[in-house]
Amino acid sequence: MLRPYVPIILVVLFVLANAVLLPALSHFLSNTRTNPAKETPYESGMPVLGTGHERFSVKFYMVAMLFIIFDIETVFMIPWAVAFRQLQELAGLLIIEMVVFIVILAVGYVYIWKRGALQWD
Repeated sequence: MLRPYVPIILVVLFVLANAVLLPALSHFLSNTRTNPAKETPYESGMPVLGTGHERFSVKFYMVAMLFIIFDIETVFMIPWAVAFRQLQELAGLLIIEMVVFIVILAVGYVYIWKRGALQWD
């Protein structure tokens, strides 16, 4: 009765064992000698020039949104094209689905364009 669940139970036990044993081993086997260089918060060794709570330019977020929009577009359109070719009886519904998706993408592009993220100066 439980025979089909044995692989799942083994994977769960393996994950739980790794989640407990690896941090514990790291804690017990690590070298705990500290020095002032290890205590500094900055990785490159340069002194910190400001606080960690500075405001970033909106362009950083716009570039991230551009990447997400292009990524979603690619990830969605390729499988859609394959499904469109295979499901000819649902062609009308699939076309409507893609038009709605493209309109949503167009709204994202217009928003990014109006915010000035496409101007490289």
